[in-house]
Amino acid sequence: MEIYGYARCSTDETRQDINRQKRELKKLGVHSEQNMYWEYESGTKDDRVELNKLLNKVKQGDTIATTEVSRITRSTKQLCEIIELVQRKKIKLIIGAFVVDCTKGELDPMTEGMLKMMGVFAEMERNMISQRVKSGMAHAKAKGKSIGRPRLTVEKLPTSFIRHYPKYLAKEINQVELARLCNCSRQSISKYIKIYNTL
Repeated sequence: MEIYGYARCSTDETRQDINRQKRELKKLGVHSEQNMYWEYESGTKDDRVELNKLLNKVKQGDTIATTEVSRITRSTKQLCEIIELVQRKKIKLIIGAFVVDCTKGELDPMTEGMLKMMGVFAEMERNMISQRVKSGMAHAKAKGKSIGRPRLTVEKLPTSFIRHYPKYLAKEINQVELARLCNCSRQSISKYIKIYNTL
């Protein structure tokens, strides 16, 4: 029986640090780095690569740990699908201090109801954040301010990417492994490679 961890941030490593979640996962019992799945993706996206890998990997008796519901999903629909999978595979789901144990049987209605309510609040929070961001952008645009991130240049590429990129060029590692070494998303790695190749 294995204990796996899942961590997620919605924006890339330059704006959010995923290491705090990793530290919390270790406290929840995920001691092996190989059992830790993490990515920079939206919590509403239902085809997240690392999450799907984890959900396909777990087997009966295993445990999935995450720091809070919003890390594993911000979609009530997807949370219901994950709850069904937890029951079907008879695994344990740890969400911070909240434990959903289906290793010995079905999920009791009270626990299921509480879990779904947590999912509703996570989705509602995401919608409120999105609304505030859109309102803020519209206000800034009306004042004539430029919208969006500053343009990333070769000089601003992370030092970890510069250090490990030669291994990728030598085909010693692939893009996923490079992303892990640089502690960033695959999308960021693709962007960094494109920028670096403009030299």
